Amino acid sequence: MKNKDYLGKIIKVKMDRPFGTKHPKHGFIYPVNYGYIPNTISDDGEEIDVYLLGVFEPVKEYEGECIAIIHRTNDNDDKLVVVPIGKNYSNDAINALTEFQEQYFEHIIIRNE
Repeated sequence: MKNKDYLGKIIKVKMDRPFGTKHPKHGFIYPVNYGYIPNTISDDGEEIDVYLLGVFEPVKEYEGECIAIIHRTNDNDDKLVVVPIGKNYSNDAINALTEFQEQYFEHIIIRNE
C-alpha cells in the first residue's frame, strides 16, 4: 500500500512517543501524539510514521482518519496526519502543530483532491 492509499481511510495507530514525552536523542517534548502503523514499511525502512492531531492527552493506541500526508521533499520519511473521525485541520494548522519536528525538513502537504 502506498502512502497516498491511506488518505481518507480509518487507521489504527500505535504511539511510541505519546503527547508530552521527551525525544530520546534530541530532547524536545512531543506536543502531539506521534506513532506508527504496525506491520508497515515506509521508504526509510521503518514503519510508517503518524502525527495524531486533535487528541491532547497521551494515548497508547488510536483509531482515526488520515486527512493528509506530510511529504518530505529532502528526506525519504513521509508522515501521515491522523485526526479524530470527522475532524479536519487546515494545512496551516498542520504545519503549526508539526513544526516542532518538520521545521528541519522541506515538505509539502498532500491531500485527496
